[in-house]
Amino acid sequence: MTVATIYIDGKLRQANPKQNLLHACLSLGYDLPYFCWHPALGSVGACRQCAVKQFRNEQDTAGKLVMACMTPAAESTRISIVDPEAVAFRAAIIQGLMQNHPHDCPVCDEGGECHLQDMTVMTGHRSRVYSFGKRTFRNQYLGPLVNHEMNRCIQCQRCVRFYREYAGGDDLNAFHLRDTIYFGRHEDGVLENEFSGNLVEICPTGVFTDATLKRHYTRKWDLQMAPSICVHCGLGCNTTVGERYGTLRRIVNRYNHEVNGYFLCDRGRFGYEFVESNQRIRHPLLNGKAATKSEALERFGTILREGKVLGIGSPRASLEGNFALRTLVGPDRFFAGTSDQELQLLSTMLRILREGPARSPSLNEVEHSDAVFVLGEDITNVAPIMALRLRQAVRQSPIQIAEKLHIPEWLDHSVREAVQEEKGPLYIASPYATKLDDIAAATYCAAPDDLARLGFAVAHAIDPGAPVVTGLLPDLEKMATDIASGLLGGRHPLVVSGTSCGSQSVIEAAAQVAWALCKVGRHAALSFTMPECNSLGLALMEPRPLSEAVSAIKSEPTKTLVVLENDLFRRGPAGAVSSLLKDAHHFVVLDHLDNGTTEAAELVLPAGTYAESDGTIVNNEGRAQRFFQVFDPSTDVQESWRWLREGAIAANSENGAPWQSLDDLTTAMAAEMTVFASIPQVAPPRKAGGKIAREPNRYSGRTAMLANISVHEPKPPNDPDSDLAFSMESGLESAPPSLIPFFWAPGWNSVQATNKFQSEVGGPLRGGDPGIRLIEPSLEAGWQYCSTVPAAFRPQPDEWLLVPIFHIFGSEELSRNAQGIAQLTPLPYVALNPVEASQRGVNAGERIKVSIEGSLFELEVTLRADLPRGVAGLPVGLLPVGGIILPAFCRLAPILTEPSRGAL
Repeated sequence: MTVATIYIDGKLRQANPKQNLLHACLSLGYDLPYFCWHPALGSVGACRQCAVKQFRNEQDTAGKLVMACMTPAAESTRISIVDPEAVAFRAAIIQGLMQNHPHDCPVCDEGGECHLQDMTVMTGHRSRVYSFGKRTFRNQYLGPLVNHEMNRCIQCQRCVRFYREYAGGDDLNAFHLRDTIYFGRHEDGVLENEFSGNLVEICPTGVFTDATLKRHYTRKWDLQMAPSICVHCGLGCNTTVGERYGTLRRIVNRYNHEVNGYFLCDRGRFGYEFVESNQRIRHPLLNGKAATKSEALERFGTILREGKVLGIGSPRASLEGNFALRTLVGPDRFFAGTSDQELQLLSTMLRILREGPARSPSLNEVEHSDAVFVLGEDITNVAPIMALRLRQAVRQSPIQIAEKLHIPEWLDHSVREAVQEEKGPLYIASPYATKLDDIAAATYCAAPDDLARLGFAVAHAIDPGAPVVTGLLPDLEKMATDIASGLLGGRHPLVVSGTSCGSQSVIEAAAQVAWALCKVGRHAALSFTMPECNSLGLALMEPRPLSEAVSAIKSEPTKTLVVLENDLFRRGPAGAVSSLLKDAHHFVVLDHLDNGTTEAAELVLPAGTYAESDGTIVNNEGRAQRFFQVFDPSTDVQESWRWLREGAIAANSENGAPWQSLDDLTTAMAAEMTVFASIPQVAPPRKAGGKIAREPNRYSGRTAMLANISVHEPKPPNDPDSDLAFSMESGLESAPPSLIPFFWAPGWNSVQATNKFQSEVGGPLRGGDPGIRLIEPSLEAGWQYCSTVPAAFRPQPDEWLLVPIFHIFGSEELSRNAQGIAQLTPLPYVALNPVEASQRGVNAGERIKVSIEGSLFELEVTLRADLPRGVAGLPVGLLPVGGIILPAFCRLAPILTEPSRGAL
């Protein structure tokens, strides 16, 4: 990287000449106030708060005021932050901003972690001289997730810049009337963008706050916090979880340069409330009745002593939980907690990433891709933050227009003015229209087999050595050629696919496109989305198919079945699952929430969620990351692997685990399974004397929290699994990146304190971003093209191909139990093409019968013009159709009293 020499208050400093002076000053550790600037959004010079004095040379003593965020950190630049004129100017700006700001810090949700408070103190503002009436506004209802208090606005423009320009939303705007500006919607209503919750952290004041936190509000300094990983999709976004009085209170973003950067999706930010759901299992259940821990372990040991135990793992359980179960039952009796179809798709993607030449990129690399082909995925609803990154990726190619005009990338609005509506090549082929279609160069909606055929045709257009696809229509031939041309024109092409279509052919076609690009000399990346937070981690353990467990139980019903953090009724038709559970001689379940599987269990053991346990999960990139418990539950809840360990001890099992701590378990896992050899390095091992406080220095009320039980303050719980302490006391050493419980620095109480922990603002954390990659592409040229191209889809006269439709709110199992998310979850429906529905006399809102592989449902009809002919859609994960394996053919019939009308 080129380095520029600049002078700050007479001291020589090294800076990145491609950045502005504000970025440089913050990266060098200087405290310079700002409002409108944000590392992810760039500079617009709206607030004027970052003023500094710039001098022409060493002899210049007068200088001139400039805005640091609008001035490049060029070679030999000389500035002063402490110059009296600059200091006075910044104080005047704060004075103006505070004229209309309310005096409501004590009752403001943002109080104590407010960027405006920090900057006010930093600027030296002490009192207000404005004696007239303040400007006031009416607040809006923006939905169950985000609260609105417009009177606190300082017009920094950050909210609309993020929402409209960065996240692609269009229902939040700046409304002007003479000298008044209002940030909100054109009318009250739920914010429509999937990333609206980021307004809570983007806003430097308390205009937008967490509406879910408001129901159980606690100040930041009174939260006990820990580093964690989001469990609501397969991307592995880093989060900070906060607890008070034994309940989880909120989730905020935890910066990871390579994964989620500064942002979270709304499902990841607000889905945490499932931890406090009334469906939580907090004590053992024996035959449906509450039992003590000792009674449960005694029964568990008795069951295990009878032998012949089968274990079913889970794609939402940690590696440690799955490995403990695998150890208890033996590798030959450890089965996947997914459908056979999903396991096959996961195994295929894993094989492709290991044996092929295309690398699985981080989300940061996804953002810097300049030509993208999405095949068979609804990215916004399946892997939301990847969709947010792709919205930035389409700017990579057009930004060269600004480069030719010598406009720096950080000068945001000038870049956008130069680029106008130009977008880089993004091509989307999916079963139905997606929310990324508005930025796509071309889209194609078709049945999964036709999507795969397009993918194989693109691969052939890139490399004529790839198999030919026969029978393509001329317009599809042209589309394949255009996509190939767009990908070949990129310096960093990317192909994205996944399991959403339930099609092996779609996955193989995506791999074929990426491999063809590699074959012709392009360094292509291949990113697969994963269905759940640890789907890839489970696949790396190579479990046996679930159908083999069904066969084993049916052939020998004396066997015991242990299910780990998994609702089997989501993995297959209800009838088949019920039959499996009844055939087992004993049935034990470890889980967080009450569900159909726990209701059928003989013994239920309360497993800890990510908030109450420690563990490791592997994201879609193949990056292993650790989450840590934020509080010690006062109930019988504990980590699944501890239940399994204690059960093995109670049974005196030969397969019992000697692990005393998480470090012991990860060491044993690394020794037994070579793919996990580096797992112990994901986070530092436990040290005897190390302490990293989960609680901020200002944490209050600890001596009174248990005063109703005892006036003597109890000793904080010991954590045998990490260096995190349940107290305010920390050691002298700074926390390594994977163990940073919260971002705070002197004078920086808001989330902007992240700047103090980065090697460069917007860059990696000091010490490196958390996580270790477990998968790298093959360097050997042993891969071969797939020669099996599916036949074109043919609509059937009396049947529809039912494909899955994904919803960010409702399709994921855990988050839909969160109070705020539940209000946004749609009701079950079947989606039809309007033309086909009209031909059969079906209208939107009517209820019809849907027959799928022996199961019959009554569902409301929704019309979607984007569905191909002969294809219908069913929402994923919504009861009562949650366990149906899609795609599958179905029959539709009206609900009538006259049987003569027959099928549709």
